[in-house]
Amino acid sequence: MNVLLIFVGLYLLVSVGLGLYAATRVKNSSDYANAGRSLPLPVVIATVFATWFGSETVLGIPARFAEHGLSGTVEDPFGASLCLIFVGLFFARKLYRLNLLTIGDYFKQRYNRPVEVIASLCIVISYLGWVSAQITALGLVFSVLTNGAISMSIGMIAGAAIVLVYTLFGGMWSVALTDAFQMSLIIIGMVYIAWVIAGDAGGAQVVIQHASDAGKLRFFPEPTLAAWLGFVGMGVTIMFGSIPQQDVFQRVMSARSENISVAGAVIGGSLYFFLAFIPMFLVYAAQIIDPTMFSALIGEDSQMILPRLILDHTPIFAQVLFFGALLSAIMSTASGTLLAPSITLTENIIREMFPMNDQQLLLTTRIVVVCFTIVVTTFALLSQGMPIYEMVGNSYKVPLVGAFIPLVMGLYWKRATTQGALTSVIGGLACWLLMEVVGGDSIWPPQFVGLLAAFLGMIAGSLLPQSGRLSSNE
Repeated sequence: MNVLLIFVGLYLLVSVGLGLYAATRVKNSSDYANAGRSLPLPVVIATVFATWFGSETVLGIPARFAEHGLSGTVEDPFGASLCLIFVGLFFARKLYRLNLLTIGDYFKQRYNRPVEVIASLCIVISYLGWVSAQITALGLVFSVLTNGAISMSIGMIAGAAIVLVYTLFGGMWSVALTDAFQMSLIIIGMVYIAWVIAGDAGGAQVVIQHASDAGKLRFFPEPTLAAWLGFVGMGVTIMFGSIPQQDVFQRVMSARSENISVAGAVIGGSLYFFLAFIPMFLVYAAQIIDPTMFSALIGEDSQMILPRLILDHTPIFAQVLFFGALLSAIMSTASGTLLAPSITLTENIIREMFPMNDQQLLLTTRIVVVCFTIVVTTFALLSQGMPIYEMVGNSYKVPLVGAFIPLVMGLYWKRATTQGALTSVIGGLACWLLMEVVGGDSIWPPQFVGLLAAFLGMIAGSLLPQSGRLSSNE
């Protein structure tokens, strides 16, 4: 364990050092927010891949798969990877040409200030659960590595502080350079661990066949309306709800050209899809290698199955690679998702209230990064016990019902109006909240109802007579 801790400590030092080095490239708010739109294709692929390959992929998805099978993972990795691919195919080129600092700027440019504020607040709020999931995972890792000597709570605070250090100073440059380094470690570590565990389980085919015989590889739900509505509701939550997110936007918009922007999103999303199956394979292999441990943890805390499998059944070299890859995955996601809401809040809310020059904007953004870190760490501490998969899934319901329809319709429907956007946002949020409160017995997922209401609100609001007080330039 001491050897493992030494290597993990060295890895953390390298990551922080690389992030601080990246800070030397930050001269203005554009450098801080999107790396000056100068990243080459390999780095864009790495940052897009790192968007999702975090705590949920390594701990949340495998636990979900172990309990519910492949059909329970429709949100992630299926919805998450399709989100990135859709961004590359249908959104990256159009948004890149607008040369925006944040996705919130689009709502102001296309509609008006009220739409910008509401959509931006939806985006910022959604990051509470997403970033908290990463902080929770960091606490879990530190607790496991020290065999409980560091509590979950202390580990969460320490993890948040480490990520804050290099994100605070380097912004998107730190995110990009650390992502490129960490992606290499993730791929090497995960492939090697899969090879080791497959050997212990009797071969990959044995694990896959065992999962198939147990019905875990069945993807589509039972042929009932309730089952399919729930399935579709889960699928669209991240698939569409993540598209208007600032972290996705800033990673794609950091490319040095629109062609790189498109290719980076599609390749990064595809790479994520395939590599996300490795942790699922590893967790199910645990049922063959150590059925006693698997049975004990599946009912207690299924997120602990994979870390326990690695610690109990692999050599020290494999442990170093696994926990290095795990920390890489969590920290790369945490840094980007910590930066994204802070930039959105500063650019689209605070700056409009208190006009400032570029250097003042940069300083304010850094202050907001610190404040947001404190808020999400507190939220994570109060949310202990909630599964990581659930924390992440719930995060994207807000932008799904409050920002996705105005974005896609604004880009692809010329008749979309400010009145339609306001009707969409307000109607989507209201119907979703109403269903969450009183729709407990309904077979209709609340977020799916909110999405339909947002779509109908955009159509009706845009086609009905327009209010003279609303215009896209307000």
